[in-house]
Amino acid sequence: MSRLPDPVAQGLSRGWRVMGGPYARPPERMDCDVVIVGSGAGAGITAELLTQVGLDVVIVEEGPLRSSRDFHQLESEAYPQLYQESAARKTADQAINILQGRCVGGSTTVNWTSSFRTPKATLAYWQERLGLHDLDPSAMSPWFAQAERRLHIGDWLVPPNENNDLLRRGAVRLGMAAPAILRNVKGCWNLGSCGLGCPTNAKQSMLVTTIPAALEQGARLLVETRAQRLEHDGERVLGLLCVPVQAHGDVAPDRPATRIRARHYVVAGGAINSPALLLRSKAPDPHGVLGRRTFLHPVVISAARFEQRVEGWQGAPQTIYTDHFLELHPIDGPMGYKIEVPPLHPVIFATTLSGFGCAQAELLAQFAHTHALLALLRDGFHPDSPGGRVTLRRDGSAVLDYPLNDFVMDGARRALLSMAQIQFAAGALEVMPVHEMARPYRTWQQAQQALQTLPMKPLLTKVVSAHVMGGCAMAARAAQGVVRPDGRHWQLENLSVIDGSIFPTSIGANPQLSVYGFANRLATGLATQLTGRTPVLA
Repeated sequence: MSRLPDPVAQGLSRGWRVMGGPYARPPERMDCDVVIVGSGAGAGITAELLTQVGLDVVIVEEGPLRSSRDFHQLESEAYPQLYQESAARKTADQAINILQGRCVGGSTTVNWTSSFRTPKATLAYWQERLGLHDLDPSAMSPWFAQAERRLHIGDWLVPPNENNDLLRRGAVRLGMAAPAILRNVKGCWNLGSCGLGCPTNAKQSMLVTTIPAALEQGARLLVETRAQRLEHDGERVLGLLCVPVQAHGDVAPDRPATRIRARHYVVAGGAINSPALLLRSKAPDPHGVLGRRTFLHPVVISAARFEQRVEGWQGAPQTIYTDHFLELHPIDGPMGYKIEVPPLHPVIFATTLSGFGCAQAELLAQFAHTHALLALLRDGFHPDSPGGRVTLRRDGSAVLDYPLNDFVMDGARRALLSMAQIQFAAGALEVMPVHEMARPYRTWQQAQQALQTLPMKPLLTKVVSAHVMGGCAMAARAAQGVVRPDGRHWQLENLSVIDGSIFPTSIGANPQLSVYGFANRLATGLATQLTGRTPVLA
């Protein structure tokens, strides 16, 4: 694999204009047509489309530029290099661990490639309840289709690994549909290390698709550079103040700041970081909505031990799902959940499962025989599911307060029951709900009885997330959101937000294709407004 071509290295040798970190020092003043904060799903699509119509674009990324030559399938390297807070970002009460990318390509560099269009039920809710009337499935379909073609999103034609097939077999035996997941890969080697950076460049992340396309068109990329503050007069943004940071995130005190002046500013740092930038900038927020209604798809986990080897670290990490439990109740009723399969790697396994000392050693001894299911809770559709709130610490860094209330934890209990039933139906010898007070259960009846009485409390029930949405919601009225339906800020006329933070609820499915589709729509509109030319993502 070390001999495979590295398109990033090749681009740098051709003269891509990359600054910051180990590259050339950025100037203290820069001018451009559009500056984009972030380089993930929303930013990458936006950068490619804006450069396509001839706009001078600067991309500002806080994380480092890493590429396939740096991806060695090692957790010890990947988490500190590629993730926010070394894959240990947590909510204010430490009750939820959040995985988000922090590198060129953002979370697209480290996600598991699962690709779903925004569910029809979600779009219908936004239309009926929030006045976003232009977002019906037929209107959004062309934008998704273009993104799918551009990023090679399609069927995974290889049989699922044992880890995923156990979900399929258990669900089918219980009469539940368990279809395959579309993936954004091209020439995938089926290695199973998607979350550690793709060493073969098969994953069609922003790192190897849209960001290189923008750089080929002359865009400039600032890495290891934090967008600190937007300077504005209450009606227009006048500049962006950026500070250099070290690879691990601390400010580099020996390097000067950079001020970027642009015609238009696009914030695409992802939910949590995008609201935080606007909060640090004291952006107008007359209705007190900025940073609120931030959603996570809170995830609970059920582990199980099987007689046969499962080897959850091998093969495509996430290829089977069931939406059976999303469809049992109305979207605004009891919290529904999507069930999927996570890959298993030693560090993430050991730090997620309950227990320590001898108990954990026994679990690790069974690592090759261990299977896991996760349930993504669909938050944001019920009055008792208002999500969380992004605020700032004293140093200006972001923190998310996300209360795990009784409504959320009722969904968590039902999800743990559902996953245990599926695992026993698939032939599990024992099921281990990931809860501090749970123990391994050898029958479905034992697990059912225990899970109905376990206290579902924060820090006792293990909750994680990799899907952060909201905080800069789009809305039909200024009183309901931060941005208009076209992504433009309601009060700052030359500012757009184009990332997952614009979603007014959670998606109810892995959100990367939703971000791609909406970014395609919004950035195409922005390019047309700024130049009179209409780009096409292709």
